[in-house]
Amino acid sequence: MRRVAMAVALVGLLWTAPARAEAEVAARDLYGRFVAAQNAHDFAAVRATLLDSPRFLWVTNGLTVWGPDAAIARMQGFHANEIWRIDPDWARARTASVTPDTALLHVPLVLTVGRIAAPDRYRILVTAVCARGADGAWRIAALLTADENPEAPR
Repeated sequence: MRRVAMAVALVGLLWTAPARAEAEVAARDLYGRFVAAQNAHDFAAVRATLLDSPRFLWVTNGLTVWGPDAAIARMQGFHANEIWRIDPDWARARTASVTPDTALLHVPLVLTVGRIAAPDRYRILVTAVCARGADGAWRIAALLTADENPEAPR
């Protein structure tokens, strides 16, 4: 009986491995589009990457922002700076599928913001909850951000 249970579990893992890999690739692709849209200051494209629901969540700098419209409004305020650029550290990014339709993407990044002559650079950790909707499209359902600890090993 134990062997049968182990065989069933193994088959289940092998069967879902492609779905997990698909979710992880989709999360990276989605976040890449989100970053490219932000770097282009294209808020319509940024908005298109976010879950179209008041349940979209962004936790940033000790604030909770609910809904994509509130998130876009906050982002637009940041983009008033002379320079605003996100540079993900894709080599350190990690993904974890939760279900075939949900994945977490954890990516360290450098945010360059401020005056062109003397910009500030912040090291930030972002965890994006990415989910495939009923329409089959992947969207960011939540963004959880924190400053990266400068003492943490890289």
